[in-house]
Formats: sequence, structure tokens, C-alpha cells
Amino acid sequence: MKTKPKQAEKKAEKKKADQKKETDIQEVVNYYFATKGLTLDEVKESAKKRKIIYSRFTRPAKELIELAGSTKKAKSAISIVAEWAKSRNLDYTIETVFKKWLELDRLKPKEVIKKPYYDKQPMVWSQARKKWFVIDDGGEWLEFAGDEKDIEWRIHPVN
Repeated sequence: MKTKPKQAEKKAEKKKADQKKETDIQEVVNYYFATKGLTLDEVKESAKKRKIIYSRFTRPAKELIELAGSTKKAKSAISIVAEWAKSRNLDYTIETVFKKWLELDRLKPKEVIKKPYYDKQPMVWSQARKKWFVIDDGGEWLEFAGDEKDIEWRIHPVN
């Protein structure tokens, strides 16, 4: 009779361990959706409408946790890939993390460069003359006589 309570205890411990694994998986899947800009409530609502099939993401999340060794490392890998993909206007999934696993340390977001404009015309800095020039529609360089605060800086990603 003493063996039966021990078996029941082992089953209860195993069930707790399984539940813990499930919460880790949920944590990684929810983190993935957070990097996509979705809240948990939005994910639940989309799942009800069958726009998102939550269970489709659980297996890759479990495999990612196994590959990374911990939930924290898996989430870190997801965030690295998310930044890299967003900077290049690419879509990504948890599987993308697998594909990029070997190059995670080299994945960097795309550099963003700000270019100067004045009155919707591009500007150029002349190092020789130490002055700003505005390039007009005809391609002629006109010396900039305004204030630095009048320069508009627009963001342009590097190709």
C-alpha cells in the first residue's frame, strides 16, 4: 500500500513539471506576439475569430526553448530576430529564429541615416568650404543662408 501513494506523488510532480513546461511555451509564444505588437487580449480575440491559430506556434516555441536552453535565451533570440526583420520590413516567425540561429550574434538592425532637406530640397555639406548647400531641381548648388534650425532631417534607411 505504501507504493501507491508514492506513485500518486510522482504523477502529481510530473503533472506540475508538465504544467511548468506549458507555461514556458506560452511565455515564449506570448513574447513572440508581443514583438509583433499584439497584446494578449488581441491574440485571444484573433484566436476566437480564427485569424490566429495559437496552437500552430506552440511546437516551434517548445523546440526553441530546447535549442536555446532556457525561456530567457529563447526570448532574447526572438527579440534579436524581431529587430533585424523589422528594420528591413520583413515578416518573421518563430521558425525564422531557427533559420538565423547560427548568425544571431551577427544580426544587426539596418542602419538608419538622416538626410538634410531645406524647403523640400536635398542639402549637401561641403567639407572644403565648411558650408551647407541646397540642391535645386535643376541640380544647381545654392549656398544655404538660413539657420541650422531650418534644416529638416528625414530618415532614410541604408540599402
